[in-house]
Amino acid sequence: MIWFDGQLLPRDASVVRADDSALASGRGCYTTALWSAGRARFVERHARRLVENAAQLALGRVERADCLDAIGALGAAVFGEGSGVVRLQASRDGSRALHLLATARRLDEPRPFWRAIAAPFPHPGPMPWGGAKVTGHLAVDLAREAARAAGASDALLFDAAGRLVEGARTNVFVVLRDGTAATPPLARGAVAGIAREILRERVPELVERDVTLSDLARARELVLANAVRGAVAVVSLDGRPIGSGVPGPAAEHFRALLDAER
Repeated sequence: MIWFDGQLLPRDASVVRADDSALASGRGCYTTALWSAGRARFVERHARRLVENAAQLALGRVERADCLDAIGALGAAVFGEGSGVVRLQASRDGSRALHLLATARRLDEPRPFWRAIAAPFPHPGPMPWGGAKVTGHLAVDLAREAARAAGASDALLFDAAGRLVEGARTNVFVVLRDGTAATPPLARGAVAGIAREILRERVPELVERDVTLSDLARARELVLANAVRGAVAVVSLDGRPIGSGVPGPAAEHFRALLDAER
């Protein structure tokens, strides 16, 4: 089942035109929400994000109420009191009509920790749309494929100057050798993730700072986070252990903060 422009429809319904901007040029935005126990986590933040991102891409005016209806209606219809993932996308067709499309998928079994790789190519850097989560982001898609091919959970992308930007699926948090908790500045080109937003609000000691691969080699902890998975410890990067090679206290603290947020 899907939700399209206010209606619940069969999953195989033909609803997206061939000239849709998300297909034709990658000009669309989306947000991905965890559905659990009859509700979507961070649902107000997801709605706000899509409204703001659609405005950044000049797609048209997305209504907050429509976002909440799409996520709530599809989540309830597909998952009920169970768990899953709802993805809500905004785009427009060749006639400049705005469309909202929500799809659902099952939630993969969570892992207690992740292993990551460094992407084999640089991040393209900041884009005109800022931290919007866009449908067409080839470097991120290719980094995800590289991670899958390597048997890793995520790939970290560094810019041409060697500065850490983001994970292919996540925002990145590092406990540096001196104990400083840091996350790369959004100005480097990362998606402005919802989990990142929450942790920046709830962890006053978390600072924005450039991080390099050599910093990661000496780091105490590496934590990746997004709105679906929460915060997950990374125990190795390219096969080399991070810190002691086991999940640390920062990962547990960040996970608890996100779990407590509705």
